[in-house]
Amino acid sequence: MPRLFGTDGIRGIANVDLKPTLAYALGRATAHRLAGPGRPIVVGQDTRRSGDMFAAAIVAGATSMGVDVHLVGVVPTPALAHIAGAGHFAAGIMVSASHNPAEDNGLKVLDERGMKLDEDVEDEIEQLIWTSEELPGACADSLGLAIQNRELFDLYVNHRLQLASAISTDLHLIIDCANGSGGMSAAKILEATGAHVEVLFNDPDGTNINAGCGAADPGALALEVVARGADVGFALDGDADRLIAVDASGHVVDGDAVLGVLALDRLARNSLPHGFLVVSILSNGGLQKAIEDAGGQVIRTPVGDKYILEGMLVNGAGLGGEKSGHVIIREHTTSGDGVVTALEVLAVMARTGRSLADLATQVPLLPQQQRAIPARHKDQWEGDPVIRKAIASAEARLGSGGRVLVRPSGTESAIRVMVEGPETDLVVELADRLAALAGERLN
Repeated sequence: MPRLFGTDGIRGIANVDLKPTLAYALGRATAHRLAGPGRPIVVGQDTRRSGDMFAAAIVAGATSMGVDVHLVGVVPTPALAHIAGAGHFAAGIMVSASHNPAEDNGLKVLDERGMKLDEDVEDEIEQLIWTSEELPGACADSLGLAIQNRELFDLYVNHRLQLASAISTDLHLIIDCANGSGGMSAAKILEATGAHVEVLFNDPDGTNINAGCGAADPGALALEVVARGADVGFALDGDADRLIAVDASGHVVDGDAVLGVLALDRLARNSLPHGFLVVSILSNGGLQKAIEDAGGQVIRTPVGDKYILEGMLVNGAGLGGEKSGHVIIREHTTSGDGVVTALEVLAVMARTGRSLADLATQVPLLPQQQRAIPARHKDQWEGDPVIRKAIASAEARLGSGGRVLVRPSGTESAIRVMVEGPETDLVVELADRLAALAGERLN
């Protein structure tokens, strides 16, 4: 049986692969393992139509174990993390599938620090899920309560407003909220810097989250930045833990380039702890070279922001993130937060007087292509001799200046292929070829 927890919680198509019965069992398991009577948990959700269904199922499960559940409503994932770690709760559960389409949903469990669980704890909870009906529930007069507590969101917003108030800028920016939960607070926080803020894609209807917008599809934002003469654009994903930027010319500045801008600024000010930047195996080799040329050191981890944070904690690093736009700045947060990342970019622009395009030239990225291929048998690629031979052939053609990574997705039934090298045409050719082969062999 495949593992329930991927790199970012449990995900699936709502009411098909991921059913409310599983959310109910997760509520019971989380209450038993992380809470217990007298220690409440907190639950938040993004803007998907299925969010209410899953939140209700979690409430039923946890309250049946005698645990109170505080419902904070629609909030960004980093807000739920901030609330869960504020000292009042034994755990938090976020109902969100992040950048995935609206038909998907997910369940992310956070501990009392507001951090994602260690894998051994996830494994314990997974075993409890399968046997959740055997867990001893509460008697009628000891059942938990469902408590509507929207005021908890203020803990997050006020903290981020304090960060914003330390920045002074009159830049014109556009924020793409991906019709997701970031729209609840992003504009208000960014406006606290003094910036002129325009908002796109902030009309969620339960089905349009991430649809033709957001960090996974910033094309519309890029067009609007140019059309409106803005200085910079920021695209959040559906739960606002990612950020992709757009410069004034409409060029996309991805997570690697943003990390490079922030890390180089900190290196220049001697404020990057130990000179370390923690990134995933997917991050661009050009980013690594730029950091090393500036006297820093890059540490690589497996894909997933929880592994980034683990690498940061082990090495005492203050900055880490992924090409996808997850950026963790430990002085402010222990999770990716697209709004905090936007504030940090604005701070560098305001402090230096340089445009984002100019700052990004410090991080010349190598040509890189990524492909996601739906695959029913995604975990079988390593044992396929045809795929392995094709990978070896691609690596030989790329030479020492290139690399190929193939891995099963941690969030979808898909295989992911990444090709990086010095020549764009060759990188595209090899990525397409490997993707087609993987699609044939793994389905």
